[in-house]
Amino acid sequence: MAIWAKAAFVLAPLSALIAVLWLVTTSELPVSLNVAWIPALDIDLAFHIDGLAVLMLLMITGVGTAVFIYAGGYLAGHPQQNRLYISLVLFMLAMIGCVTADNVYLLFLFWEATSLISFLLVGFNHEQVGSRKSAQQALLVTGTGGLALLAGLIVISQSVGSTSIQTIVSVVPTMEPTPALYAGLALVLVGAFTKSAQFPFHFWLPNAMSAPTPVSAYLHSATMVKLGVYLLARLDPGFGEWAMWEWALKTAGSITAAWGMVLALRERDLKRILAWSTVATLGTLVTLVGLRGEGATVAVGALLLAHALYKAPLFFVAGNVDHGTGTRVIDKLGGLRKAMPWTAAAAVLAGASMAGMPLSFGYIVKDIILEAKSAEDVFAFAKAANTVFGAIAVAVAGVATVRVFWRHPGQNETPADAHEGGPSLIGPPLGLAIVGILLGLFPFFVQDLIAQASVAMTPGTEAVIVGLALEVGPALTSLAITFAIGALVYWFWDPLHRLFERMAERTGRIGMASHYERVLAGIPKVAAGATRWLQHGNLPGYGLALLGTVTVAMLLVLLSGVDVWLLPGWELPSAGFVGGCLLVVVGAVLALGQRDRLVLLLCAGLVGYGSAVIFLFTGAPDVAYTQFVVESVFVIVVASVLLKLKLQGRAKGTPEAAVRPGALAVSLGFGGGVALLLLVSVAVPFDPPLSQFFAEQSVPTAYGRNVVNVVLVDFRALDTLGEITVVMLSFLAALPLLQAVRQHRSTQRDKQKNTLGESAA
Repeated sequence: MAIWAKAAFVLAPLSALIAVLWLVTTSELPVSLNVAWIPALDIDLAFHIDGLAVLMLLMITGVGTAVFIYAGGYLAGHPQQNRLYISLVLFMLAMIGCVTADNVYLLFLFWEATSLISFLLVGFNHEQVGSRKSAQQALLVTGTGGLALLAGLIVISQSVGSTSIQTIVSVVPTMEPTPALYAGLALVLVGAFTKSAQFPFHFWLPNAMSAPTPVSAYLHSATMVKLGVYLLARLDPGFGEWAMWEWALKTAGSITAAWGMVLALRERDLKRILAWSTVATLGTLVTLVGLRGEGATVAVGALLLAHALYKAPLFFVAGNVDHGTGTRVIDKLGGLRKAMPWTAAAAVLAGASMAGMPLSFGYIVKDIILEAKSAEDVFAFAKAANTVFGAIAVAVAGVATVRVFWRHPGQNETPADAHEGGPSLIGPPLGLAIVGILLGLFPFFVQDLIAQASVAMTPGTEAVIVGLALEVGPALTSLAITFAIGALVYWFWDPLHRLFERMAERTGRIGMASHYERVLAGIPKVAAGATRWLQHGNLPGYGLALLGTVTVAMLLVLLSGVDVWLLPGWELPSAGFVGGCLLVVVGAVLALGQRDRLVLLLCAGLVGYGSAVIFLFTGAPDVAYTQFVVESVFVIVVASVLLKLKLQGRAKGTPEAAVRPGALAVSLGFGGGVALLLLVSVAVPFDPPLSQFFAEQSVPTAYGRNVVNVVLVDFRALDTLGEITVVMLSFLAALPLLQAVRQHRSTQRDKQKNTLGESAA
């Protein structure tokens, strides 16, 4: 790709970053925009930008700019680099739409767009089976969660009476909890948990590391995986006081934070180690959203920013190591600081922030988290999970820095061909890591930004970020304990890894990923079994299943209104009506015992003719005429075919028994249900508005005084066209038979003429 083309792509996130900075400096938040889109469905192009949205926008555009620069060097010379850039631009636009949308349907559209585009990005190397499977897994998990999210948003918006997210979070606290709101909330939680890889949906994120490093750094550290956290933080002002909300977030977040860090010990691939630590961070964020108080919201905003500033550089570092050595397996790496000094510097700075070392922004964030989780309403497991998260974060930072760039564990040696990358590979990780250190030294640069994000999560309050404190106190004491435990975990990383591997071998495949694989493998088996059971090839069986289903549904409807049944009064029917009913009954009874297909057809024809007689004597002559025509043509045509086959000796009787108890029961149930349904319907008082409408609109709208003709030709024109079409199709079906009869008569006359001529001669 030409340099000017790369520069043009890099300008996209850079221009967006400048626009966000201009908005923050020139406008007073929040900023709203609402343009009618589909008013009939209450769908507007509604956008709302407050402190939380600005924080997400800065991460999307700021880290996005670094990713676009890094991708230019990482995929230099790659034939599909242009495709990656286009997908990244589309993804960035979808992310911007997600964090600014104020309409639930608009949010869902952008939400699903991120899932679809991430599918393309994770499967970028689509010629590899692993990439395709990882992309499929990410799409199935997040896409299924997206459908649950849509259902939940619809239920909540219908219960509240508005599709505006700002309206929902302001109205819900004043409403009484209802089963519908609980159901909608549960569905929304599923959607958010799948997107942010919360337990039990956590397994898809590490598997998505088959994506190129720029994709991992952008989607899986700074942006997409935080969408679920963003949505929870956005809805927290509305549902924060609900016990279901609080306990769901605390429980899922704490389990994810602790389990994610433990699973990191099983990995040997540097990117997967970082991915599991990302899962743990997302769990911590969800837990913080579930906590009450201003301190928790400050911690959410600060950790969102800090994580982007240290995790994206560490992913870049992993990419540089892979790019410079050809491997990311930590068993094959060590002592790379001399061959890759700039990457080592970026790793040290980002690792210091991840470990929460003093003079880094990560230290300030850990202090805020410690304060938020010291509240009395935090249960013990959440505090323990935070300790596990912090300690193993130190160990992961040590693996990504000390082990890879300084230490030589075991027999590891620096690869002979290890080399540093170009400026586009060095600049992005080093720049972001330096920002993380500078914000630790001068936190007041982002104090207002974090405060605005906190206010968005707790409306009506004011929050400020704490300053850097190096005094010996709770923060430094906690840091010392966490650092000591983390150092031990780092030192015994390999023995712990072997221990967890042995435990995994003994317990077998019990992880959520294995359950996912089993479910996926079981889908074709279930589909095959269902197909064999349903598509058995027996036409009477299909009819029996169809009638049985309709009968059950009809009886359920009748039973649901058993308290309000009304039966019509008895009226003496006309002789024609009784005659039609007798024809129907006689035809049905005679058809029960017939095994000859021709006789069976003629008996069934009596049912059709009886129905036509009933239509004729109940005020529907047009329907009766259509029924007479169709029934006559059908019986004559099919009877002719059957008679022809019988004369040729190819006709066969029906293979089924004359009377089948199951079919008889379904038939009686269906017939009785229809009769009862009709009686109940007829007993309902007549509703005149429709008749009045036709009478009033016949002249002014259709210009006709004969209401019946107007209804048939104008108001029910399609229905009339359908009847005409049926009659025409019946004629076309009978036409070949009529032509055959005509030809046969013509042949007979010719034979008679020839016979008379021969006699005369």
